[in-house]
Amino acid sequence: MPESIRAKLKVKHLNSQARLGKFLLTSAFAGTLFLGAPQIPALSAPEQIHFDVKLNSRQQFLLDLQKITDPQNQEQEISDIYLKNFNLKAYAKYEGERLNRSYGLIGAEQHMPRFPGDTAEQHGQFIQSGITPGKGAWGYVPDVEKEKYYVAVQTLYLPDWTTRLAYLRDWYKYRKVVVTNPVNGKTIIAVVADSGPSWWTGKHFGGSPEIMAYLGLNVGMQKGPVVLFFVDDPGDKIPLGPLEEPLKND
Repeated sequence: MPESIRAKLKVKHLNSQARLGKFLLTSAFAGTLFLGAPQIPALSAPEQIHFDVKLNSRQQFLLDLQKITDPQNQEQEISDIYLKNFNLKAYAKYEGERLNRSYGLIGAEQHMPRFPGDTAEQHGQFIQSGITPGKGAWGYVPDVEKEKYYVAVQTLYLPDWTTRLAYLRDWYKYRKVVVTNPVNGKTIIAVVADSGPSWWTGKHFGGSPEIMAYLGLNVGMQKGPVVLFFVDDPGDKIPLGPLEEPLKND
């Protein structure tokens, strides 16, 4: 068989396997979130998936995520996957703190004001998303990168939020997190810069226009499932934004 035809068949095989994996992954994660099923069949055993080309970090990361059938109860396994593929230390529970969920639905948020009189037009892109009429949970977001890559988390629903308010308010302020769309494997580093969304929305997290666009969730209903873990970065050396390749050791 000519090499040109053989190459085309390899690409076709890769694409078909990717579509199958995406379908299975979407179904399994949706079942976990909406049906609350304690037992979900395995997505596909690793030996059943064969790629004829070298995978990049995100593709291998996605394949490893396909082994997760119950993300809310397999948090350690997910931490191991982050470390293996991205050299990223990420945890659902960090420094003794955790959110009410580490896996749930994220919905689109507006831009946040960085200073008095700030407008959506001054943010350069995704102007149609608009800007919130008031400040965020921690006031104006003075840092451009923090506003660009921010998430909202449901701090108000933490069981000890009121009793430990002084500590938790400071602990969550601009706390670095990693957010992953388990359907396509896209992963991004962000910070907590707002509180919400409300429980009645059916969503568990909120994402900036830039985050939602990168994750591929800024279309249709503008929401979708994500994994959200805290990042272990005491030296604040991990840059915000898309994570495509493994982090380099210091």
